[in-house]
Amino acid sequence: MKNFPWIIGIFLFGFWACDPKEDPVPDETGLEVKEAIFASMSEWYFWNEELPASVDYSKYSTNEELLEAIKFKPLDRFSYLTTQEEFNNSFVGKNAGHGFGYAFASDDKLYISFVFDESPAGKDGWKRGWEITQINGKPIADYKTSSGGYDFKLGNPDPGITNTFTFKLPDGSTTTRSNVKAEYQSNSVLEKKVFDLDGKKVGYWAYQSFKATAGLSPTQSTEVKTSMEFFQNAGIQELIIDLRYNGGGSVAVAEQILNNLIQTANSGKLMYVNKYNTLKSNLATNRSFAKIGSISLDKVIFITSRGSASASELVLNVLDSYLDVVLIGDNTYGKPVGSFPLSSYNTVLKNNNVELVPITFAIANADGKADYFEGFPADFSVGDSPQYPWGDERDLRLAAALNFIQNGNVSGRMLNTYYKPKWEMIDDFEGLRQEFPAY
Repeated sequence: MKNFPWIIGIFLFGFWACDPKEDPVPDETGLEVKEAIFASMSEWYFWNEELPASVDYSKYSTNEELLEAIKFKPLDRFSYLTTQEEFNNSFVGKNAGHGFGYAFASDDKLYISFVFDESPAGKDGWKRGWEITQINGKPIADYKTSSGGYDFKLGNPDPGITNTFTFKLPDGSTTTRSNVKAEYQSNSVLEKKVFDLDGKKVGYWAYQSFKATAGLSPTQSTEVKTSMEFFQNAGIQELIIDLRYNGGGSVAVAEQILNNLIQTANSGKLMYVNKYNTLKSNLATNRSFAKIGSISLDKVIFITSRGSASASELVLNVLDSYLDVVLIGDNTYGKPVGSFPLSSYNTVLKNNNVELVPITFAIANADGKADYFEGFPADFSVGDSPQYPWGDERDLRLAAALNFIQNGNVSGRMLNTYYKPKWEMIDDFEGLRQEFPAY
């Protein structure tokens, strides 16, 4: 059985619907590709019964315009087109760009929210908590759009593009850095540490995206394996998982995490059920837990935001059937459906290097819950504080999580820090890049 990266992200099958031609013959006119997109959607799309009966392809100058026109709105905010190479690279962390994220604090100051270690930004020493005061010589306010969001005009991710940033550092000094976009291997784990809290060992894990390690079969992440072994060897009694900027990724990696977190007594029990459209209802399958390691927890505390989407929400939904799941921060994004790429099932798409990734399935947890388009509500709403490093107890959401472990609640003082961001990084991306948001 072939092993694909799923996301609920992507959920990839181990069967083939066709035998693609060995010698690609690209469609020069574009009409054949548009027809292939519609045919594939009619066969696999989760909401295929909502598609139009026919399409006038002459109305759409691009494949993207066609897909946007036939998507089932408002529920489908997720189906997209990309290339086969971009799709495959993203799920194993092969990126291009500067390699960082940013977030606004409550005072509307803009901070670096995370940096990938091997990216151009990471190699230049950038850190979470640096305030961005100018981009390419202009103050941040100059990039505000009429809709209330921001367009920082950093260009596409292609290597060679240079942007200049001015930062105010935590010590009050300033620095201006020119940074050139390049290809790099991104990391998923941004921080892992153990706190000693009144004699109790509390693990903290900042996890940015569900990316697999290239070349492993079955699909797994060595970063996840190393992290879970670190916490197991430390003998943690509580665990805080920080998913506040995690847009999703591989379902296979999500399963790896779930199998580490589930209690031994629940190994073998139902993890989830997936379902498809009426044409593919025979493909519905059940997935069961297979316990990994010896971590044993009655609850897991998650730090979340509207940037927590897709596979992040899958983990929350699945665990909710078996242990106490506590959400601190903000409501999640709301993506209870998933996808797998369709070029393997259509020779026209494959030969023209068009990767169609529409919504194709929904996943229900062991209690049957599969509908959370509004996201999961936070149990305790606490403001973000990107001005502090990962694992710093001044970070409001981390402090609130530690407070909950100590007292079984979150103090009113911390709850009073909550604010609803007018714009978040996930708002700046669509399609594949929304699954793995970074600049």
